[in-house]
Amino acid sequence: MFDYTALHWSGFLTAAVLLNLSPGPDMAFILGQTLRGGRKAGFAAMTGVWTGALGHALFAAAGLSALLASSALAFALVKAIGAAYLIFLGLKALRAPGGSFVSEAPEGLCPGWQVWRQGVFVSLLNPKVAIFFLAFLPQFVVAGAGPVWAQLFLHGFLVIAVAALIEPPLVLIGATVTRGLRDRPGVGRWLDRALGTLLVGLGVRLALQQR
Repeated sequence: MFDYTALHWSGFLTAAVLLNLSPGPDMAFILGQTLRGGRKAGFAAMTGVWTGALGHALFAAAGLSALLASSALAFALVKAIGAAYLIFLGLKALRAPGGSFVSEAPEGLCPGWQVWRQGVFVSLLNPKVAIFFLAFLPQFVVAGAGPVWAQLFLHGFLVIAVAALIEPPLVLIGATVTRGLRDRPGVGRWLDRALGTLLVGLGVRLALQQR
């Protein structure tokens, strides 16, 4: 089971590295939260996005992602919800006084948990990610190497594992670069506005994307 050649692994890992290095809504969300809230917020956003990506891997393995690829209505519905959620987060940041966006959370809910939850939804509500997994992962299914669903999930999980090697250093660098700036009220307000503008822009971009 899972008997692959060295050529298979080299091709897959190269593609996974390039995928994780390419800019997109998930990476923008992680870096935006890092710049605004520091290392803790960045890692919370990062693990939230990974959790959402794991959900997409499970959906691809179960065949549910095929629904988004085949149904225009399902794709439009998920896209609309995802775009609305990103815009909601962006407007919340734009309206927040400096320093309050990340720390603002319901009683008993820590800021890290709130940012993690946002990362999960940002990833899960992006139908482009679901369709990408559906299109990308089957290319690495090998006849006789194991059940198709297991191969799909394995490769989806490994995409996230590659992200676990690439993204943490980016969070640490971003947190280090902005350390000492976030406690200044003026800078905090600017970072709120920058994050809000970024999220609204991502929401509008997602809303305008075609299948």
